[in-house]
Amino acid sequence: MNLQTLLLVIGSVAIVLTLIVGLIMKGHKSWLMTYLQNFCGAFYIFSGWVKAVDPMGMGFKIADYFTAFESVFSGTWFSFLSPLFPFLSQYQIGISMFVIIFEIVLGIMLIMGHRPKALSWMFFILLLFFTGLTGFTFLTGYVPPDVNFFQFGQWGAFKETNQQVTDCGCFGDFIKLKPKISFFKDLALMVPAIFFLFKHKSMHQLFSLRLRDMIVVASIVGLIIYCLSNFVWDIPHADFRPFKKNANVREQKAIEMQALADVDIIGWEFTNTKTGEIASIMNPDYMAIYKSYPKDEGWVVDQIKSEPTLVPSKISEFEIVDTDGYDKTEDILNDPNYAVMIVSYKLKGAGSEEVQSTYMDTIMKLDTLQTKDADGDFIIEKSIADIQQKNYTYTDYKWDESFADDYTSIIKPFTQKASADGYKTYAVVGGSGAEQLADLKEELGLGLDMYTADDILLKTIVRSNPGIVLWKDGKIVSKWHKKKLPSYEEVKQEFIK
Repeated sequence: MNLQTLLLVIGSVAIVLTLIVGLIMKGHKSWLMTYLQNFCGAFYIFSGWVKAVDPMGMGFKIADYFTAFESVFSGTWFSFLSPLFPFLSQYQIGISMFVIIFEIVLGIMLIMGHRPKALSWMFFILLLFFTGLTGFTFLTGYVPPDVNFFQFGQWGAFKETNQQVTDCGCFGDFIKLKPKISFFKDLALMVPAIFFLFKHKSMHQLFSLRLRDMIVVASIVGLIIYCLSNFVWDIPHADFRPFKKNANVREQKAIEMQALADVDIIGWEFTNTKTGEIASIMNPDYMAIYKSYPKDEGWVVDQIKSEPTLVPSKISEFEIVDTDGYDKTEDILNDPNYAVMIVSYKLKGAGSEEVQSTYMDTIMKLDTLQTKDADGDFIIEKSIADIQQKNYTYTDYKWDESFADDYTSIIKPFTQKASADGYKTYAVVGGSGAEQLADLKEELGLGLDMYTADDILLKTIVRSNPGIVLWKDGKIVSKWHKKKLPSYEEVKQEFIK
């Protein structure tokens, strides 16, 4: 579904609600106001719901914004704000839930017409917040990589590759909108927002004030439980990400990689580093026109490429390597048998310390004379020349107790049984080195092959740390949250056939 189709659906729902309010409930004061209430309310409820399905994903998007803001404010008059954003990132999922619930409840209040004056201001303030985010995201496309956002005089031509956040997350993973579209969408919604501020007395109001208050409170409580159920106790019940159940990752990756390979260089873009002048030259005219540009002006050259036949998803970035740096992606995707992948986008540790230890090093001495053994074969006599005590230092990693327990009490019993039946079991971890993985495997007694991958990729695959994914022949058969993993016997009976 695209944005245009979604707006048509929401517009149709708003018409039905407006007819119900006006003709059946006799509650409207203005047909236009009632329609706008229902349209904006339905829009916000849907927009909030597709994010409530995956509040962890929304949290990751908020963290992206915080990272961008930290970079933007550092080195400016507002640099004192920079340390705030890493702090807020620690509470990204809590902030995500607040924004999601506020958005949905606001939509419910709009449809009911609950407390019109306060409602109008809340709608305007939330929309102002969203417009600021999407506007910032869009405008960073005009800011070259070596220029700060607030250096307005040094902005250049718009380039999507300059944008610090490439997707606003307005509709979660349901619809991916370019920042420009998101920004203009929010600007359009500003029209009814301002209308509500000046005409809030014309809003329809359904039910009694007491009943509306009860509905709002019940909605908040229900939504808190719903959001928590989609990442604390289980993975999202509706999966809009590319690594959903039954997704054929091998086939889709091949299609996307071919689409990227088919992209052609159709021209060249020249940027003058001194004047900021930009010139685009298409391939047929390249040689003739390029000769006329002075070579001492300092031109930066970028390629102009044709659009791919499809927009690549995160599947095109699916790449897994072992601790020695060897690519294991093809081995995993072409394995015809069932395999169990344990996903941890981040290892949770309680710190580490450098430990001094000793060992006894035995130095042997070889006799220069050869003798014969009982069978008559020549042997070289060896004897101990010295025994020395030597010191060495190693890093002792301390693993988070809860995280370690997830592996020893949930993951380990499951993978041991799968391995005993001949199925490959392995863990893929993000942002960790070989030494850490070896320590985790040894300390927890895991009989798993240890691989690494990009942490964002792993977050996309399964919203659980650790999470469990069952593969077969490049296809995701099923996946589970650590707290919802069935017994191996149940999985074997239902999925391994």
